[in-house]
Amino acid sequence: MTQKPAGMRRGPPVIDFAPFYGQDERARSNLKDEIRDACLNYGFFQLRNHGIPEDLQREILRQSEDFFSLPIETKDKYNKAVGGFDRGYERLRSQNFEKLAKGDLKEGYFLAQDLPLDDPYVQARKWAQGPNKYPSEVKDPYLWKKTVDDYHSVASKVAKNVLRIIFDTLGEGHDFLDEFCEHPVAVLRLLHYPPQDPNASDLERGIGAHTDFGAVTILLQDSTGGLQVRDRTTGEWIDIEPIPDAVVVNTGNLIMCWTNGRYVSNLHRVVNKTGVGRYSVPFFFDGNPDFLVKCFDSCIKDGEVATHAPFTVSEWMKGRYADSFGGSASKIAKEMVQI
Repeated sequence: MTQKPAGMRRGPPVIDFAPFYGQDERARSNLKDEIRDACLNYGFFQLRNHGIPEDLQREILRQSEDFFSLPIETKDKYNKAVGGFDRGYERLRSQNFEKLAKGDLKEGYFLAQDLPLDDPYVQARKWAQGPNKYPSEVKDPYLWKKTVDDYHSVASKVAKNVLRIIFDTLGEGHDFLDEFCEHPVAVLRLLHYPPQDPNASDLERGIGAHTDFGAVTILLQDSTGGLQVRDRTTGEWIDIEPIPDAVVVNTGNLIMCWTNGRYVSNLHRVVNKTGVGRYSVPFFFDGNPDFLVKCFDSCIKDGEVATHAPFTVSEWMKGRYADSFGGSASKIAKEMVQI
């Protein structure tokens, strides 16, 4: 059931996902209701008993900290701009969502499913398909690689399960889920947010306000805090307080387009004023690059029309990445950036 502790907790709910894996149909029905409410009102919820083992959560945060503690010259050997597959190290301030300051105060490392060069999707240069880069200078290179690969595999399963529940809430079933999940765009990012200077401008962000590009995001965050989601009624920014062993789930632009705006893709940001570094591990599950996203008929009410023409996952993702990393956004991205 949704956790509703006494006191001041506001905003996105904390939901127990255990009924998804159980046999109690009433509990599963209640879970669907809770997920539906969160998707309609917040676009965010925290999930307990999701299926990512606690030891794997702790290990990937340790391995992330190990990499980011390396000298910049070493980290830059794995720069994602080298090699042609957008995998590897993302320099500090490479991304700039709000474009009000000199760039977002974070550095990152891009990973996805590790595919061989002879994979048909890799040979066809499909979006976000290719081999990973694994650093050799970390304390235990074998453990580093095993940890990120294991986490990607488990997070993929959790993301698919979350999508099953979301589609259940819409009465859509899962007929197209296999097609959507084949060779998915499924990006794992290790992120490090240095502490913000206490005298920094009020425009300084760990990451600027944005909505996520794809279907669902599964976010593991450490205990530092700093993630905020916008209250859609008041416009206030609400802190999403870290809960041990829980992950934050949010619906992205694709879900909002599928549902013709019924389900929310909500603005969020990171502001790290704690005085210590923050580590987080977002996993973005966005589907097959050739999959055609179009509004569900069940989400178009009488007299309404679909708010967006059909588009492929890769068309949308390429445009949004270009916009957030300073390139030229596609026509689709420009039309949809206000989602």
